[in-house]
Amino acid sequence: MLFNYKAIDNSNIQREGTVEAPSIDAAISAVQKRGYTLISIDETGADDGLFGAINIEFNFFQSVSNKEVVILSRQIATLFQAQVSPLRIFRLLSAEVENPQLQLAMNQIVEDLQAGSSISRALGNHPDIFSSFYVNLVRAGEESGSLEKSFDYLADYLDRQYEIVSKARNALVYPIFVVGIFIAVMGLMLTLVIPNIAEILISSGQELPIYTRIVIGISDFMVDYIGLILILIAGGGIGFWKFSQTEVGQRTVDEFLISVPYLGDLQRKLLLTRICDNMATMLSSGVSIVQALEVTADVVDNMVFKEIIESSLVEVKGGRSFADAISEYPEIPGVLAQMAKVGEETGSLGSILTTLANFYRREVNNAVDTLIGLIEPAMIVMLGVGVGVLLASVLMPIYNMTNAY
Repeated sequence: MLFNYKAIDNSNIQREGTVEAPSIDAAISAVQKRGYTLISIDETGADDGLFGAINIEFNFFQSVSNKEVVILSRQIATLFQAQVSPLRIFRLLSAEVENPQLQLAMNQIVEDLQAGSSISRALGNHPDIFSSFYVNLVRAGEESGSLEKSFDYLADYLDRQYEIVSKARNALVYPIFVVGIFIAVMGLMLTLVIPNIAEILISSGQELPIYTRIVIGISDFMVDYIGLILILIAGGGIGFWKFSQTEVGQRTVDEFLISVPYLGDLQRKLLLTRICDNMATMLSSGVSIVQALEVTADVVDNMVFKEIIESSLVEVKGGRSFADAISEYPEIPGVLAQMAKVGEETGSLGSILTTLANFYRREVNNAVDTLIGLIEPAMIVMLGVGVGVLLASVLMPIYNMTNAY
């Protein structure tokens, strides 16, 4: 939700603006974090009736995509290299952004910078757009005086992550689409076409083959219980979604995803690529190993690996080396622990992790290419068998009936 506010800054200058937050309490907190003394605050469009509701719904669906953050980061890095001031950079880009939600965030960042806020703090007010990894890397650049390099690292990192995740995701679009169409067509055939043909075959009085009786039985079941089937599918989907939102459910799903043959190996390599690339980028930017592990634990989207990183973080804080801490877990390849140990001993852990990230990225690309190559013939075989069984169960009895006459 959007809230209009009036406030006084540290220079006793009255300021007006908008802030996005899930509740009014969160909005008040966000305004106070900017160092403002709040005068009044109310929800934007609260009295606009239907048009206000439509606008809220529109803004909800206008979320900021990873691709937009990648492009924005590249533009910021380029402008920093051109020696443009931070305030002017964000002011220029806010006028160019097309996404309403991102434009609103950029305008608020400009306001915060004008009020004397640091860039990292201004970005941190928008966690739904800029992750903790993003904000921490910018903060490291501010502390080391190398903001240009930090945004360059961010642009490269986000570019790599977007490319590899998009490739893996796009590889699944084709099979999901084909399987979905196949299930829809088979469902229509079994509920609309097969029942009519079954009446003709049964009335002929001939003995039907076993596979024909099985198809007719499935068709009768679907016709008689189609409502119950749809309710069970919908209920099962909602139940699974709610279960996956719990901590136990999320961990169960994540364990399953990394244990599935072949696809689980691909998922593990994707996670290792993100972990190595994330830590290498932060260490190369001057962030400490402890802070790098803390941020990596927040951004990795798998509970199993998140727990591994958090446990390793506790051991590293206790004085143990990073390589020794991760070597105890079977999910972490031995080569990663061994190379990390070499990196720590030689003081080049960042470059070693960069090498490992590049290695796992190539592994993911090769695995995705192999998967795409296997999916197409597998889909053809599956569709051929399904359609062949369905046609044979119908055409063979009709052929026999024709011969009988």
